Amino acid sequence: MYKGYLIDLDGTIYLGDEIIPAGKRFVERLQEEKIPFLFVTNNSSRTPEEVVRMLATKFSIQVTTDHVYTSAQATADYMDRLGKEKTVYWIGHEGIKQSLSAHGYSYEEKNPSFVVVGLDRELTYQKLSTASLAIQKGATFIGTNPDRNIPTHEGLMPSAGPSIAYLETATGQKATVIGKPEAIMMEGAVQRLGLDKQEVAMVGDNYETDILAGIHNDIPSILVLTGFTKKEQVPTLPEQPTHVLNSLDEWKL
Repeated sequence: MYKGYLIDLDGTIYLGDEIIPAGKRFVERLQEEKIPFLFVTNNSSRTPEEVVRMLATKFSIQVTTDHVYTSAQATADYMDRLGKEKTVYWIGHEGIKQSLSAHGYSYEEKNPSFVVVGLDRELTYQKLSTASLAIQKGATFIGTNPDRNIPTHEGLMPSAGPSIAYLETATGQKATVIGKPEAIMMEGAVQRLGLDKQEVAMVGDNYETDILAGIHNDIPSILVLTGFTKKEQVPTLPEQPTHVLNSLDEWKL
């Protein structure tokens, strides 16, 4: 039905440290049929190389970095287009650091041109204070992704969204958010596949990010009920996905 697929990871291919078997089989079917796909992940903490290594070692899924597009990569692409001085204070992990450094950005705490906020599992009040002061001085405030939670086998854990909301409240400034469901991320992902929007489908478990990314950007969407959004929520969703699946095993290529 579609010539290419944009695929979420957390809650779609795996859940925490556990593989979702139907997600793995879906990727293998795409590879067998030579259908192009791209993992589009709002998780900015991992580099593309780390994503590839994690998929191989934990879940025996063999892909290359060409199959990965993270919100950190999309953030660096967006910042380049603004043409400002390449200084940045970031809150996050190696994925943000590597992506920004690869694009020539240097770390600056006092007077950066940008403040970039992503998932940080070692978040402190001092980090938030440094970011808040820089934003108040005029730094462009960017959030890598709006996710409120990350689905794990233990339950829903905080993601980048709460940290971005904290700083928006503290500074009175709205962040430019890059990741799904925003157009910035989706346009970059579709461009990488080299297809038209109507020729691809966005596959994911989270209505608020994955599925709205499709709906808001005129991309067909496939909601799979293996992670964030539950079956009982589907009838009350404000706009329906193009397709709803209990499992990716139900999808025929």
